Amino acid sequence: MQRLTTLLASIPVPDDVAMAQARVHLDGLLKPQGSLGRLEALAVQLAGMPGLKGAPRIGEKAIVVMCADHGVWHEGVTISPQVVTAIQAANMTQGTTGVCVLAAQAGAKVHVLDVGIDADPIPGLVNMKVTRGSGNIASGPAMSSAQAQELLLETMRYTRELAAQGVTLFGVGELGMANTTPAAAIVSVLTGEAPESVVGIGANLPETLLGHKAQVVRRAIAVNQPDAADGLDVLEKVGGYDLLGMTGVILGAATCGLPVVLDGFLSYASALAACRIAPQVKPYLIPSHLSAEKGARIALEHLGLEPYLNMGMRLGEGSGAALAMQLVDAACAIYNNMGTLAASNIVLPETK
Repeated sequence: MQRLTTLLASIPVPDDVAMAQARVHLDGLLKPQGSLGRLEALAVQLAGMPGLKGAPRIGEKAIVVMCADHGVWHEGVTISPQVVTAIQAANMTQGTTGVCVLAAQAGAKVHVLDVGIDADPIPGLVNMKVTRGSGNIASGPAMSSAQAQELLLETMRYTRELAAQGVTLFGVGELGMANTTPAAAIVSVLTGEAPESVVGIGANLPETLLGHKAQVVRRAIAVNQPDAADGLDVLEKVGGYDLLGMTGVILGAATCGLPVVLDGFLSYASALAACRIAPQVKPYLIPSHLSAEKGARIALEHLGLEPYLNMGMRLGEGSGAALAMQLVDAACAIYNNMGTLAASNIVLPETK
């Protein structure tokens, strides 16, 4: 645990001076001040990240997809066969899934990690399998405390290794049948909202079964009694290996002073846990899109984040993160490539 404490303590504070200089630079570009709206705010946010060394420039991009199965699948909270997790993970190695196609468009490499698929090791995946599926949270904890701490550290280290190899922009994604159930449990615990307010249809669960799914979440919370003040305890008791792995990527990127693009509802749950574990990660989060999953807005409001896109998406996998990476590129492009008012002898009146 000391190693985790040391890593978390190393998360740098954003550079306020660099951010102030970025605002001045943006105000001097060939445009009315503030006319590029949140694109300018994103450039300023990037400029303050120590891992980018004072300027919004992106090198290599990585989307890290955590794949795991969940014991709560057996409670009938999804219509998807559990074997789909392994099948779709294998498809990712072929580059044929949604996140792979969108990541290629964005110039990002997809890293697929097996952190708990209920199958034999799959060629082409990074093998960090803890067990073949987490425990059924409706009757007990998802994992042991030792398993949670070990996987969190391992995924943080993996992220830091990618950063050492030149990755400067991270995205998170997940794959696991029934994983919107533990995600809803995490969001419920960490926001204080009732399960019924955050439980959605996931991968097309019939609305007639939503009440059952909410009751499973309510039972999981009652059985496990997670400590809402302890993000790792919440992940351990009502989460899953994929959700914990995404938390590790978020924390690992922050220790390097680098941005991480969130995906959808599952990643919001992981981000809530990450912020509970280490509140100083918040400035490194970039929200991609407003997931269509119920509870998404609640989770984002508690994170204090406003998503950049609203596309009605709920695929997961990191697909939204891949789309938003192109907005990050755009923010860097306007900062680095636009001409200046001064060079064109344009003087604009000061705005109040």
